[in-house]
Amino acid sequence: MSLREEGCALCEGAGGALVAQSARWRIVRADEPGFPAFYRVIWNDHVREFSDLTSAQRAECMDAVVQVETLIREHLQPAKVNLASLGNAVAHLHWHVIARFEWDSHFPGAVWAEARREPDAGRLARVEALRGILERDLGKLAFPA
Repeated sequence: MSLREEGCALCEGAGGALVAQSARWRIVRADEPGFPAFYRVIWNDHVREFSDLTSAQRAECMDAVVQVETLIREHLQPAKVNLASLGNAVAHLHWHVIARFEWDSHFPGAVWAEARREPDAGRLARVEALRGILERDLGKLAFPA
C-alpha cells in the first residue's frame, strides 16, 4: 500500500523527468535551466521527514542518493555535488543531488541564490550531451522491494 497526500505535487506527479525507480523511490531530472545535472531522489510514499523512515528505509534512501552522486562525479567531473533535503515548499521527502561547476551561473553560491554570471554555454552544452550516458547508468539503479 502506498501512502499519498492529496494536493502534494510529488504524490500527484513525477516531480521531473523520470530517470529510474524502485518500489520505494524514484530519481528524476529537475527542469532547472542552467543546471543540466539537477536530480531529485524522491521517496514514493508521502512522508515529511527523513526520520519518518525506518532505519532500513533510511539506508536504502541514502544508498540511492550516494549512487546518484557517484555516477554524477564519474560521468561529469563537477567541481562539487550539492545534496539538500529541504521540503519547505513541498513537504514530501526528497533529496536534491546537484552537479555544480565553477562556470555555472550561481557558483559558488547556492542554486537558489541570486545568479552571479551567465553560465558558459559551451560547457553547459557539453554536460547536456553527456547526460544521456549518465541517465542510462542511473536507469540501471534499483533495490529489491
